[in-house]
Amino acid sequence: MELDEYLPVLEKANARFAGAAAEAVLAHGWQAPVPGCPDWRLNDLVWHLSEVQHFWTWVVRSRAYDPSTYVEPRRRPDDELLGFLTAQNAELELVLGGAEPATRVWTWAPQQDVAFVLRRQAQEATVHVVDVEQVLGDVRPIPADVGLDGIDEWLDVMVPGALPEGPPPGAHPVVLHAVDADAERTLFPGSRPFPIAALTGTAGDLLLTLWRRVPLEVLTVDGDGLQAAAMIDLVSLD
Repeated sequence: MELDEYLPVLEKANARFAGAAAEAVLAHGWQAPVPGCPDWRLNDLVWHLSEVQHFWTWVVRSRAYDPSTYVEPRRRPDDELLGFLTAQNAELELVLGGAEPATRVWTWAPQQDVAFVLRRQAQEATVHVVDVEQVLGDVRPIPADVGLDGIDEWLDVMVPGALPEGPPPGAHPVVLHAVDADAERTLFPGSRPFPIAALTGTAGDLLLTLWRRVPLEVLTVDGDGLQAAAMIDLVSLD
């Protein structure tokens, strides 16, 4: 994806999340469990996305070079959560829309600029849309270009972040074949001459598998599925 595509993706994801969250509250209440995040209820999920967007709005708006002076927002009661979410959506979209992508800001990754925030927040919101849609039991497909970009981000940013020394001993390559994007990517390339497995599915389903939102069974597995799952699990999401 190109840089100018991330903000529209974020805006669409924010709108979908807010709409689905409001619908889920009416249908199931704030204490509804979130299948993709077993320790969370619906109110935790809505607060999480709101708080994350509050933080990154502050980073970009203040051009922060470190997060030490950030003041966390007060946790809102359930009846204020949707209003707070909507406000944070609007603030983040506004501040990102007015910032140059090359502007230097603090991030937790080697890439220290607004462009990183744009991409990360678009992908963060995309995955959390699925979380709230799973509460409703009505998950819509992730567009192929967004899913493939999310796979690339996971491989390029999340994997080195979790494994800064590189693949651990015993790691095997896992091929990811996104049929709707006509593209292949590889987890742990070069760690062994041959992959332990090839996983085939839509880019969105592959992305959600990497983020542990759906089981490996939604994909077509050619090879050792148990070992492929173990390779994915080497990448901690904590």
